[in-house]
Amino acid sequence: MTGGKGFIGSHLVKRFLQRENSVTVYDNGRRDALRYVGLNRTPRFHAIEGDVLDRAGLARALGNSQFVLHLAAIAGVSSYFKSPLKTMEVNYGGTQNILSCLARSPDLKLFLGFSTSEIYGPEAYEVREDGRTSQGNIADRRWVYAISKLASEKLGYAHFWEYGMPICYVRPFNVFGPGQVGEGVISNFVYRALHGLPLRLTGDGSQVRAFCYIDDFCDAIERCLACTDVVRGESFNIGNSSEPVAMLDLARRILELTGSSSKIEFVPHAGEDIRYRSPCTEKASRLLGYVPRHALDEGLRKTIEWFENVNPAEPA
Repeated sequence: MTGGKGFIGSHLVKRFLQRENSVTVYDNGRRDALRYVGLNRTPRFHAIEGDVLDRAGLARALGNSQFVLHLAAIAGVSSYFKSPLKTMEVNYGGTQNILSCLARSPDLKLFLGFSTSEIYGPEAYEVREDGRTSQGNIADRRWVYAISKLASEKLGYAHFWEYGMPICYVRPFNVFGPGQVGEGVISNFVYRALHGLPLRLTGDGSQVRAFCYIDDFCDAIERCLACTDVVRGESFNIGNSSEPVAMLDLARRILELTGSSSKIEFVPHAGEDIRYRSPCTEKASRLLGYVPRHALDEGLRKTIEWFENVNPAEPA
């Protein structure tokens, strides 16, 4: 699992080890949520420090793996605004490296790539996997991340079409929960609310998102790995569209749940913003039996409780 020390990766590592699987994590350590998981020492877990741009190191780490999950990427709006070139190099170049290493692997049962909901562009209302993808102004660095992920996903399909590589892609929609040490609107709001800092909203706060609790997302990943024949050559939206919420309402809800007296500040957005983002998950429901189980408030309470108990550094 590349990027296995990140927020989503750490939750998946814990699950896989609980299922008596052997897991190797290949990660450069830029973010480390795995330290909060509380893993017991086990010979079934192996961590390798490495960079996905190091093709030789990546090839050694892959060995004869049966399932490869590729999560490693530069994500977070501030990160790809600051380092657009690095974002392209890591997100696309890293995917190119790992796919070339696996191109004719006889042991591979499934390559599971992690794409993004951002490939649907600035207006993503109940979007479907077979619908059109969209990007904003090519001159706006806001879309560097989305384009790098879309190109990576297409590269995976090219390997499926030409070599028959067993690939599948998931498109996460605003996943949140305990252990989110990287940049995310909920983790940022919760941290700042608990520390009495102002909650910063871009624009007027009317932007709408549909959030997916981490346990529901991990359920979908496990289902992908359990039915490889069904998911090969497919992409899936993974999210929860049952409770779309405006960012201003989300901020107020978090202030209420934390009992915080923090203020809400409105700040300009550095580039083009996404007005609405919500998935259609009918395909995941039909083929994977995926049904989100956690309501937004339930997930928010669990996230707040984790931040209160662990008191991590500010997400970045």
